[in-house]
Amino acid sequence: MNAVLGVTLQGIQALRVEVEVEITGGLFVISVVGLPDASVREARERVRAALRSLGISVKGRVAVNLAPADSPKEGALLDLPIAVGIAHSMGEIHVTKPSLFMGELALDGRVRRVRGAVPAAILARDMGLPLFVPAGNAREVSLVKGIEAYKVEHIRGLFEHLRGSAMLQAIEPSEESVEYPEPDPDLSDIKGQAAAKRALEIAAAGHHNVLLTGSPGSGKTLLARSLKDVLPPLSDDEMMEVLMVRSTVGLSLDSSRRRPFRAIHHTASTISVCGGGTNLRPGEISLAHRGVLFLDEFTEFRRDLLESLRQPLEDGCISVSRASGSVTYPARVLLVAACNPCQCGYLGDPVEPCRCSPSAVDRYRRKMSGPILDRVDLYVTVPRLTPEELVQAEGQEGEGSPEVLKRVIRARERQWERWGPLGFQCNAELPEKALKKQVGINAEGRRFLKEMAGRVRLSGRGISRVMKVARTIADLAGDVDISTVHLAEALAFREGGDLPWNR
Repeated sequence: MNAVLGVTLQGIQALRVEVEVEITGGLFVISVVGLPDASVREARERVRAALRSLGISVKGRVAVNLAPADSPKEGALLDLPIAVGIAHSMGEIHVTKPSLFMGELALDGRVRRVRGAVPAAILARDMGLPLFVPAGNAREVSLVKGIEAYKVEHIRGLFEHLRGSAMLQAIEPSEESVEYPEPDPDLSDIKGQAAAKRALEIAAAGHHNVLLTGSPGSGKTLLARSLKDVLPPLSDDEMMEVLMVRSTVGLSLDSSRRRPFRAIHHTASTISVCGGGTNLRPGEISLAHRGVLFLDEFTEFRRDLLESLRQPLEDGCISVSRASGSVTYPARVLLVAACNPCQCGYLGDPVEPCRCSPSAVDRYRRKMSGPILDRVDLYVTVPRLTPEELVQAEGQEGEGSPEVLKRVIRARERQWERWGPLGFQCNAELPEKALKKQVGINAEGRRFLKEMAGRVRLSGRGISRVMKVARTIADLAGDVDISTVHLAEALAFREGGDLPWNR
């Protein structure tokens, strides 16, 4: 193995890159081969200037090979290993053992922060190699346990470390934030809406998708934003998955275990949501992995974008294929969608009359995709409170998010005990085989479900989702078997109350 190693990103995974350098006589030129993109090719000038700042003059023909040669290399994170490889080949420094280097070089030798430090740290840990990263990436690398890593502020400090004349500062494991952030907003801040709050509790406990519909000002957005604070904290494995996705995109990291919440505007493109582009970056659905993906004004999203969500909502991952390659991103999200009941927004409102014609209401219904609606477990009508009801509710605080969170955590623990040996975390992830054999529905419940399935016109997927929701309701209540009461509540949310597309 070559002693000088760099990394490149493929999806959210870091791949090892061996940096081989040959210097021969002739006119000065630096050529980089091994499928580099434009940013890697431009590293030639940055590397040359950075080495010149240390008094190292590069002469002759310099050939830099990035192996394996058939894997595309992208990003400025290969600047540092190329500079180390050239200096090593010139005899200015000696890399005595294989090491991973990553970082972008400034012309004066400073090492700038790059994206992908967490995947690189995991690669270094798995390979048992030391990692040298920019000081700006030290915080995220410190969250990866069991790794030997050093932070580099200037290339001079790195060269002194490799020569043995000085030592770089090692990156110590950081302490996680033990304090869970204050709920914002808290469920107790939302007046009324008992049915919607109950639906959010069920959604958080079993990771079920939710559709909120109601007039403007009814509190749909506030309810959706409160969901993130009743979700259980991220586990160790889940947190590492979230860190890898955020690091790949270059976003700042949060050391707390609060789950991601991503709100998308309806003008977003399909690539920005699903991922892709020139460098195959993760999209919003992957940035919301293990958290909440909130689509406000659901009916205003483009039809092709909504249809592209069908596969990741079912499988928990999304595959993106382009001419430059194919990658798979994690996409296990809890979908929360919100929309108005009609174009004007006041269909069924107790105060404001609806101004839409029957044909306009029918056109509005057609915007909703049947296959997408079939993947929603909880349909919730959010009625707008009248001024009298708002005044009456003033000062009457309901149950807060911390109390609901405790019940959700207990329900998740029951699910983990039941499904953990099978490799599943919550009820929404269950496949058909495990659902039918081990869901635990009693005989009376089966008769009730058989009778109601024909009356409500449920599809096969709809029946499965009702059983999963009923299992979650039973877990919240601490019951071993699913009874008629649990199924009745699950069917009530499945029917969707007064939603216009269910009429």
